[in-house]
Amino acid sequence: MADTNITTINTGAQPALWRLLQLVSPNLPIGAFAYSQGLEQAVDSGRVTDEAATYEWLSGVLSHSFASLEIPLLSHCYRAWQLGDESSVSYWNDFLLASRETAELHEEERLLGINLARLLADLGIDEARPWSQQSQTTLINMFALAAVKWQIPMAQAAQGLVWSWLENQIAAAIKLVPLGQTAGQRLYMQLTPDLEQAVNQGLAIEDEADIGQSAFGVALASSWHETQYSRLFRS
Repeated sequence: MADTNITTINTGAQPALWRLLQLVSPNLPIGAFAYSQGLEQAVDSGRVTDEAATYEWLSGVLSHSFASLEIPLLSHCYRAWQLGDESSVSYWNDFLLASRETAELHEEERLLGINLARLLADLGIDEARPWSQQSQTTLINMFALAAVKWQIPMAQAAQGLVWSWLENQIAAAIKLVPLGQTAGQRLYMQLTPDLEQAVNQGLAIEDEADIGQSAFGVALASSWHETQYSRLFRS
């Protein structure tokens, strides 16, 4: 007779870790895979042509955008949701939309935010339901809501947000440049220090006046992408 005894192994993982992995998974059905955030135009124009140039592009976005805009705003949204401060939630949500320089980037933030709000509402987060009906919902605001409701610590939420962005960007680069799968893995490893620096720098920003520096190259590439003749991605 077969031994049916099963030994339970305690991995030490907390429920919040599993929810974070769910939230940053490429399989999250919000449509993030359809956007390159200007990378497609940078490749088309010859500014990003190989692995080294891809690293420079992504590293630049991390240091000039994520460290000064996305991460600080994620932190402010997170704290607003923790406090139940609806006025502050709306303020930082609108602040983020106003910081998106082009029609494509604005639309991406808005559509992904609405999609995530609908998903969270379907998963039982009632606070997301009104946001799923609004036209100006942002992805980062809903990401912060999910992190608070699933008790994901702020620092881990910030790491997850940046990692999710990087996965989408490297997947796009592999198709566009093109790069091999091994080159993509090297980029993950090369960019790890940049990820850590962006998160640490972003979380240290408290003053609203220090929030908002952006990557002008991305804004220009996004603007040119709007009239690019042949496109695989929506931004």
